[in-house]
Amino acid sequence: MAPKRQNSLPPQTKKPRLPPAPRPEETSKTSVNLPQGEKEQQEAIEHIDEVQNEIDRLNEQASEEILKVEQKYNKLRQPFFQKRSELIAKIPNFWVTTFVNHPQVSALLGEEDEEALHYLTRVEVTEFEDIKSGYRIDFYFDENPYFENKILSKEFHLNESGDPSSKSTEIKWKSGKDLTKRSSQTQNKASRKRQHEEPESFFTWFTDHSDAGADELGEVIKDDIWPNPLQYYLVPDMDDEEGEGEEDDDDDEEEEGLEDIDEEGDEDEGEEDEDDDEGEEGEEDEGEDD
Repeated sequence: MAPKRQNSLPPQTKKPRLPPAPRPEETSKTSVNLPQGEKEQQEAIEHIDEVQNEIDRLNEQASEEILKVEQKYNKLRQPFFQKRSELIAKIPNFWVTTFVNHPQVSALLGEEDEEALHYLTRVEVTEFEDIKSGYRIDFYFDENPYFENKILSKEFHLNESGDPSSKSTEIKWKSGKDLTKRSSQTQNKASRKRQHEEPESFFTWFTDHSDAGADELGEVIKDDIWPNPLQYYLVPDMDDEEGEGEEDDDDDEEEEGLEDIDEEGDEDEGEEDEDDDEGEEGEEDEGEDD
């Protein structure tokens, strides 16, 4: 009879098993042994969880329905966007005026940026077919002294895992006209509309892909300006408004000054009348003495 082989490996010690997580039906069973108050609380939590699952299911269904509606109306809007672009093309400097009048975009514009944007003739925002995967912004330019491109574009994408990314047209700057490489002396120039140091060039936005998921300028153009650019084109010049406000203040001060003068005049007249009355009374008294 052959001897039994000795196992050279040390015997394995059995790890203690952790008790499995209680299932909802088990918690309902254990709740039977709980005091009445805790039992009611446990049952309420279970019912809330069931109701919340139904809410989540409806939210998912609503998102799918909303997406279908957005896709439908996005297609219906396209002919109107095209018609609007044709009409905007008849208005000189429409887009640069719109950007300058927008508070957030204006803060990104330097004086030279404004000059370059005077050659901007059309802006278009195109959402991709399923809308959720991203969009593209196209800027159309006339021949200009700054760059060779006729169209500058920037695209934003969401991949299947939901990670954002962006890409854009490479700007072909003409010699000595690269606005993204302005010297510090140029940055210290004051804009004719905003008296402060010039910001980084608007056109650096086309090369910045560091955080596509938090691209504020892209979101502002897509969600705020593009739906109705006319509202920003028609915004009155803030300098004019401030001038009118100062004139109104001056008029108010002048009116207040005139009122004070009138009141002082009335007081002087009242004092003269009192003096006259006192004089007449004195003459009457003298006549009675005689």
